Amino acid sequence: MRIIALSTLKTFLESDPAYVDAREPTMAWYRQVRAAHWATPTDVKRGIGTASILKDGRAVFNRVVYIRFIGTHRQYDKIDAQTV
Repeated sequence: MRIIALSTLKTFLESDPAYVDAREPTMAWYRQVRAAHWATPTDVKRGIGTASILKDGRAVFNRVVYIRFIGTHRQYDKIDAQTV
């Protein structure tokens, strides 16, 4: 698995000292995804059952994740997650 935008995560984590407690959970997620051994479309399908495999071997992920907020637990406690 290749993650193209590790710099996006690092930019966030380094943008404010208040984010220091988000570093380890974020990097744990990164390590988990990086460690995935998806060499074939079948591997992807095994790992993510909702993925569709196209005839040419490409995968379509049938879910979209749109991140509206990333922050620390303390910051999360201060927002209304329904309105972010």
